[in-house]
Amino acid sequence: MIEKKASPLSRENKSELVFTRKNYQLLLISIAIVAIGFALMIGTTDIYDFRKTLLAPLVVLAGFGFGIYAILKK
Repeated sequence: MIEKKASPLSRENKSELVFTRKNYQLLLISIAIVAIGFALMIGTTDIYDFRKTLLAPLVVLAGFGFGIYAILKK
């Protein structure tokens, strides 16, 4: 008897999402961290204030780093 191979098109394709619910939650947290960083840059205080020149950019970079982690987490 000749065995018939199943073609890839005849198989039932079970599509799995790339991101899970946890990935989306972490991504939303990272967006919130970035938004907090930009909010720290707003204000009428001195342009060379510690908060605007050092703290806010570090918070924004931390938010972007956390976003990359959220995307790459499996």
